[in-house]
Amino acid sequence: MKQKRNLHARHESIVNWVVQHGQTPVETLAREFSTSEVTIRKDLTLLAEQGRLIRQHGGAAPLNKPQPATNTQLSLKQAIGQLAASLVNDSHKIVIDSGSTTATMVEHLKQPSQLVVMTNSLDVANQLVTFDNEPTVLMTGGTWDKQSQSFQGNMAGKMLQSYSFDLAFVGAAGLDVERGTTTYNELTLLNQEMARVAGNVVVLAESTKLRHKMPNIELAWQQVAVLVTDDGLPFSAEQQLNQQGVKVMKASLNGE
Repeated sequence: MKQKRNLHARHESIVNWVVQHGQTPVETLAREFSTSEVTIRKDLTLLAEQGRLIRQHGGAAPLNKPQPATNTQLSLKQAIGQLAASLVNDSHKIVIDSGSTTATMVEHLKQPSQLVVMTNSLDVANQLVTFDNEPTVLMTGGTWDKQSQSFQGNMAGKMLQSYSFDLAFVGAAGLDVERGTTTYNELTLLNQEMARVAGNVVVLAESTKLRHKMPNIELAWQQVAVLVTDDGLPFSAEQQLNQQGVKVMKASLNGE
């Protein structure tokens, strides 16, 4: 518990530092917070996925309007993950990306021993192999990315091409109701490859991601079957997505 509190405190301090000082290199943050550059890179990747800062090559930059992480936000991720897991049946072959929201669905999978799951995420794989009824777990392999604790690159993409899946579960750094899912990362090829080898693509993202305007399109809505989000998504946005063929599923903290 103390370790979690310390981690939370460091994350808060990192966000405050970047907001106050602007674009900051990893080396500076590691020195300021007396920790390793590897740890800082992991922190920055997580904070960027939460929409609290912008991850840049070699460092981070502040958002225009940084939003503090809250217990409610973390609970929404869990609710979204649980709802997304309800789409999986015990005969499915699925692929899960390395996003923080997609990782929350793993603990809610039922009858996992019958599943085949491929992932590029070490976190997802580590969760799966702790189950009493362990599913068949496949790793993409590829180039190890310390920042995201996942495999990336051409080799990972080629491994995906050797398989076909019923469902792909992917996260998103941002949502654009007109264009698709967006990201701050120009290296979007792996999630696109996941979409190509899956019968249907399910995007997991909080409704607040609508406020995160990222420059790069990751997946166009024409590639997405389902968006699993929360009940904070405006009705107008839901209508726009429905018109583009996307089914919207809304998780609620009230369980409604």
